[in-house]
Amino acid sequence: MKIGVLALQGDFAEHIAMLRRIGAETAEVRLPQHLEGLNGLIIPGGESTTIGKMAVAYGLIDALRQFGQTQAIWGTCAGAIFLSKDAQRQQPLLGLMDITVERNAFGRQVDSFEADLHIPALQQADPTPYHAIFIRAPLIESVNGSAQILAQLTDGRIVAALQGKLLATSFHPELTADDRFHRYFLRLAQ
Repeated sequence: MKIGVLALQGDFAEHIAMLRRIGAETAEVRLPQHLEGLNGLIIPGGESTTIGKMAVAYGLIDALRQFGQTQAIWGTCAGAIFLSKDAQRQQPLLGLMDITVERNAFGRQVDSFEADLHIPALQQADPTPYHAIFIRAPLIESVNGSAQILAQLTDGRIVAALQGKLLATSFHPELTADDRFHRYFLRLAQ
């Protein structure tokens, strides 16, 4: 199992460390040819507009879109925005996942928070709630088509969605010691 992490901007090193900890082979992706031989790709948190502009500059947009037609892609925070079809503003998006996202929906950096989430897909083997870290997090306003809700806050706001092999989370699993989301993604990438 070889998982790439888009390494243009953001917290890609933390995802790589988590993947290696659970035994996955990893690769930093900066150019289209870096996608060859990968089972899946993680698009990390960071700044979605910057990630999109850099993906355009490095000729990655079409390659990423093609990759996502058959392979697993997981977008965390800014990566979820980049993966979406609609971010409610003009910016480069992959448009692969049929979700509408609101950027910085929970406020500024000082409004960052943590929450325990009940995620049935992760709790089959371990019933412990998933402790999620939200930093300038987007909100998944709606899931459409074949996309489905994977996790919600207690007030019903959507913070994780799944569409086939595409996964979007508003929070940062790579900043926790809990590897369940990364293991879940490895199963999607098989």
